[in-house]
Amino acid sequence: MSETSPRLRAELDAIPAYKPGRNAESGEGGGPVVYKLSSNENPYPPLPGVMEKAVAAAGSFNRYPDYGCDALMREIAERFGVPVDHVATGVGSVGLSQQLVTATVTPGDEVLYAWRSFEGYPVVTTVGGGTSVMVPLTPEEKHDLDAMADAITDRTRLIFVCNPNNPTGTVVTRADLERFLDRVPSDILVVIDEAYVEFVRDPETPNGIDLYRDRPNVCVLRTFSKAYGLAGLRVGFAIAHPPVAAALRKTAVPFGVNQLAQDAAVASLRSEDELLGRVGSLVTERARVLEALRGQGWTVPDTQANFVWLRLGDRTADFAAACEQAGVIVRPYPGEGVRVTIGETEANDIFLKTAEAFHKEL
Repeated sequence: MSETSPRLRAELDAIPAYKPGRNAESGEGGGPVVYKLSSNENPYPPLPGVMEKAVAAAGSFNRYPDYGCDALMREIAERFGVPVDHVATGVGSVGLSQQLVTATVTPGDEVLYAWRSFEGYPVVTTVGGGTSVMVPLTPEEKHDLDAMADAITDRTRLIFVCNPNNPTGTVVTRADLERFLDRVPSDILVVIDEAYVEFVRDPETPNGIDLYRDRPNVCVLRTFSKAYGLAGLRVGFAIAHPPVAAALRKTAVPFGVNQLAQDAAVASLRSEDELLGRVGSLVTERARVLEALRGQGWTVPDTQANFVWLRLGDRTADFAAACEQAGVIVRPYPGEGVRVTIGETEANDIFLKTAEAFHKEL
């Protein structure tokens, strides 16, 4: 029997491993409760009416879901005031990101984005045969849009702008983003990734959908995973002009968005009053956490997302371990820092207490 392995793409060896946040522990069996603040999940349960829709959809597991996500597409189009043919759906915004790479990149083409930013970008770029061009953040942990514009070459095909940025929570202003878009050649697709847009309270932060309307090379990504609380169902959407939206639908995994996800997303869009109340509570809690951290002496960038960022360098692993020992799991980026989700008040209090004790030892 031959010991030769199947011949696989060499590029796969260079793909950085995606590290999901560890799961929380419930305290069952006498163990301690451990809160999960590592994945930017919404601590609230699904919005009113959503669970009922999902349970009803579960009764038809023996059937394929709606291939075109027609009801969800219509609901998104109506909610955001765009034509239906400007909408595409996918398995979360990261699934749509991979579809965008598939639609735009051929081997050797470049995908440009800030770094550090969403860790899915280098993965989908490499899988798609592209070359990542990572432009360092500014000392204030923000996108350096001037440097990104300078980094554009004749091989650039796709640009991601994560706004708010994951994991730093910082934003780019409308004026800066418009100036950047004016410098980007019209045949390069710019993706404004707005996974955390519902948490934005800075009036200078643009709504990507406003920018896309008169710019055919702008695509906006949104997700139901964060504010809407449907992380486990994996559903997101893109809004773009028809050629881009059509390309996204062509590159989608057939039947990728299951019927539970479709029906739950429609119900979530119809419960936005409740959504706004929950997001408002998290934003208030975010302000409390930020104020407390700065009062302890931490330097924390302004965040418009549902998390905070602490740059810890070589103390990152020590801090993550201290948090876990205290009862909260945070998201470490080795050698760089930690991202901490704004979660339940009890979890945030444990994190703040740990941060205070740790800072005194620095």
